[in-house]
Amino acid sequence: MGKTIAPAAEKKKPAAKRRKVVRKAAPTLRYEPGRLIDGEAALAEAAAALLALDPATVGRLVEIGGPPPLRRREPGFAGLAAIIVSQQVSVASANAIFGRLEAALAPLSAEATLATGEESLRRCGLSGPKIRALTAVAEAVAGRGLDLAALAHMPAPEAHRALIAVKGIGPWTADIFLLFCLGHPDAFPSGDLALQEAAKLALDLKTRPDASRLERLAERWRPYRGVAARMLWAYYRVAKQRAGVIDLDAGLAQAPQTG
Repeated sequence: MGKTIAPAAEKKKPAAKRRKVVRKAAPTLRYEPGRLIDGEAALAEAAAALLALDPATVGRLVEIGGPPPLRRREPGFAGLAAIIVSQQVSVASANAIFGRLEAALAPLSAEATLATGEESLRRCGLSGPKIRALTAVAEAVAGRGLDLAALAHMPAPEAHRALIAVKGIGPWTADIFLLFCLGHPDAFPSGDLALQEAAKLALDLKTRPDASRLERLAERWRPYRGVAARMLWAYYRVAKQRAGVIDLDAGLAQAPQTG
């Protein structure tokens, strides 16, 4: 009989190396303190100071776009709801939808929002994602998880973090709330698409800057970045009209989808 040949032992495959997951640290939020933009006088004072900081660029923005508008909003639930409604739609559409919402839920509050049905909110013109966002915010406000009145007394970075901790509120929404509801002079929603387009035109850039690049570009305007944002939006509206672009309602409310 022939010899029985034992099968060769299987070679063990080397254990796959585990990839080391490097988590990026959350960006440091920095808002320079300053006088709140709570009225036309404060806005005019800040605009003059910003012009002195960057006379060439700011002078051109004002020459084309005119004096920056105040656009102050109510610093409670209604103001936050108006910001959520304004995402990804024109100013005219946002105003129409919000007007219907105010009429349907008068007075507009977190409690009234939770008491109404989804179909009623949909009839006001709200999309599914906005209904979910508005409902989540209403639940946080009604359940005391988000104290909107306390935000005005917090440092801006802390207020921003409190806002984005709520499902349905992203960095854009938080910055717009700081800017127009709380009047923070240095709030700057760098993720805003219209703001990015405005900076591209105003600064003569080859491509539209993303949020990170726009943050760096806006360093020159501290501590008045909120005023610079108003000027850029106003400039963009007029510049687009001059270029013959048919989108005259663009400006504020051009948030990225993330909120």
